Amino acid sequence: MIACERIDRSQDGILRNLYEHYVHDMSEWLGIDTHADGSFGYDTSPLWQGDYTIYLAKVGNSLAGFGVIGSARQRLGRPEVRDMKDFFVLRRFRHQGVANAFIAQLWDECRSEWLIRVLVANKPALPFWRRAVRDYTQGNFEERSLLERGHDSLEREWVHLHFDNRIV
Repeated sequence: MIACERIDRSQDGILRNLYEHYVHDMSEWLGIDTHADGSFGYDTSPLWQGDYTIYLAKVGNSLAGFGVIGSARQRLGRPEVRDMKDFFVLRRFRHQGVANAFIAQLWDECRSEWLIRVLVANKPALPFWRRAVRDYTQGNFEERSLLERGHDSLEREWVHLHFDNRIV
């Protein structure tokens, strides 16, 4: 079964290693290049300084992924709304129900209003998130599409899924 563990900065090395895989996957849709040394070198330090809660997923003794939950203040102007900043499951554990079990545990633990943002170009992620939110909320969610400018100043199309699991 899936174990969901909240972590602190003492486990940052694990998180940084997992982010290498996450950024590798996202590089396809965001056009991210490696550094000269071949790494993506994602800087996790802002996650420990900001309003984030970080979880690892494990299947047995194996690391399976991570979830980073923050505030939707930047997107919605409402700090009490939870935002799924990043969510990742290693390829080995995909299509086995691990992601669904992991996200359901995170949502169950964090009863709140939620914003799930999905890059439209990320073709595998969009149906996963629509299905996961629909199944979890029994269809009680809102969806909208919008353009957002990223850190690289490029506009990309995103889907926002919004629900409140305090009333599900």
